[in-house]
Amino acid sequence: MNNSIKHISILIITLVAINLINNKVYQRFDLTSDKRYTLSESAIQIIEDLKSPIVVDVFLEGNDFPSEFRRLQNETKQLLEEFAAENHNIIFNFINPLEDDATRDRNIQQLTQRGLTPMQLSVSESGKSSKAIIFPWALASYDEQTVSIPLVKNKIGATQQELVSNSVQHLEYAFADGFSKLTKPKRRKIAILKGNKQLEDKYIADFVKTLGAYYYIAPFTLDSVSGNSQKTLKAISEFDLIISAKPTAPFTEKEKLVLDQYTMNGGKSLWLVDAVAIEKDSLYNTTGTNFAVGRDLNLTDFFFKYGIRINPVMVNTLYSAPITLAIGEGSESQFQHLQWPYSPLAGSNSNHPIVNNLNLVRFDFANQIDTLKNSIKKTILLESAPLTKLDGTPREVSLDLVTKEQDPKLFNKGNQTLAVLLEGAFNSVYSNRIKPFELDEIKNTSIPTKMVIIADGDVIKNDVVRNTPQELGFDRWTGKTYGNKEFLLNTVNYLLDDNGLINIRSKEITVAFLNQQKIASQKNKWQLINIVLPLALLSIFGFTFNYYRKKKYSA
Repeated sequence: MNNSIKHISILIITLVAINLINNKVYQRFDLTSDKRYTLSESAIQIIEDLKSPIVVDVFLEGNDFPSEFRRLQNETKQLLEEFAAENHNIIFNFINPLEDDATRDRNIQQLTQRGLTPMQLSVSESGKSSKAIIFPWALASYDEQTVSIPLVKNKIGATQQELVSNSVQHLEYAFADGFSKLTKPKRRKIAILKGNKQLEDKYIADFVKTLGAYYYIAPFTLDSVSGNSQKTLKAISEFDLIISAKPTAPFTEKEKLVLDQYTMNGGKSLWLVDAVAIEKDSLYNTTGTNFAVGRDLNLTDFFFKYGIRINPVMVNTLYSAPITLAIGEGSESQFQHLQWPYSPLAGSNSNHPIVNNLNLVRFDFANQIDTLKNSIKKTILLESAPLTKLDGTPREVSLDLVTKEQDPKLFNKGNQTLAVLLEGAFNSVYSNRIKPFELDEIKNTSIPTKMVIIADGDVIKNDVVRNTPQELGFDRWTGKTYGNKEFLLNTVNYLLDDNGLINIRSKEITVAFLNQQKIASQKNKWQLINIVLPLALLSIFGFTFNYYRKKKYSA
């Protein structure tokens, strides 16, 4: 009796000790091969010092989701649990805005007004097809600020499974980026260069507005360089990044020296440059034609010294965005979407954080970039499709091109580089050259820095309808949204990123899905197996057990 009491006491003490240890020591284990539930160090740094709650409302809730989006729902929930495990001030709720029929329409209207657009899906279950509406968004609120977080990563031509796979891979970055905007004050400053007939403000308004959520933005004119070069260099050096969006007037040698020394001092830059002068709008005339000619910006030696050359040729490809034209006359005319070979759709197979899992980027009259051998590290960010040819200039360009049948054999130049990243210690363009003016200090080699060159200024250009800027990358004629804004935002974030947040985009996650067609076709077979097989095994076991039992006791 005493031994029994002793054993029970030891057991109780042991259980209490285990529970106390369990309350003090908490550990989660990620056994997945791709470590999808292990947060990146940069994501943890964003939330580790939170003192007040971030409340996340996720609208990805409902019972009529396709199985692929139920997977996205579960992955979102598990990721938020990981964030909450790192900091208990992360609080999340899943809300179905369409659950109550009485408030359904009002909720749709309110969410849409906030920019949270609904998504219509095809649901195929048990061989039957139907439609469902979901809101793949989350709202994160912190200290009276709210940001929207997209949960779906769109990609042109992707199936629902590919869409969900891309979205799952993007989730950690989407939430970390949203939390960063709420909790980290803006520090970096960006200068939008003026003075060389760059794009007007209304044509870059959407992208500048997007950047404003992350950085301080200000225009900067190089005109003052002729009067006080030293002051101009000092002023531009206050900025962490400069953006030159489609300059059309040549740069003077004085302007180039200031920009060169800005780079030598570690400044980052984003160049969107056209080496050929022609605009799509200039074709909308009575003849439907115009001439494309080379555009001299006096930057050839500038970029050549840094390791690239933009050639005055036009990239002509069979994999391109359509042009919308009115076909017919008078009241009988109709708008048609016709393939336009001078609007390349550029992509990348790289897992570089700027372009990994990126939608196609639309170019207009893009030029080709050559990379040159020097000490600078070069990363090709975007390329045209393999079926590409190069058209020299000057050349007449006609809208009649859309009616002509193209011979694929002529498109034999392969992938052409359209955007490139340069990283390293740059050599000055003016090293061992006569300077256009004297500075207090001239550097011939830069500290390590970065630069991105894109061979088309229209990549950053948004449409303007009734004097109102439209979303960058959105084609109002076809309803498609290209990846221009995301590409440029990723580029700026990479150039200015000092905490590694953008590198989360390189994380590779593999999502496996069941084959819905096979499920539908073999449903009855497997239901029958699941019902009959256990009964059959149970009968065999019972028969065998009774047989040996009778044999044993009859003996």
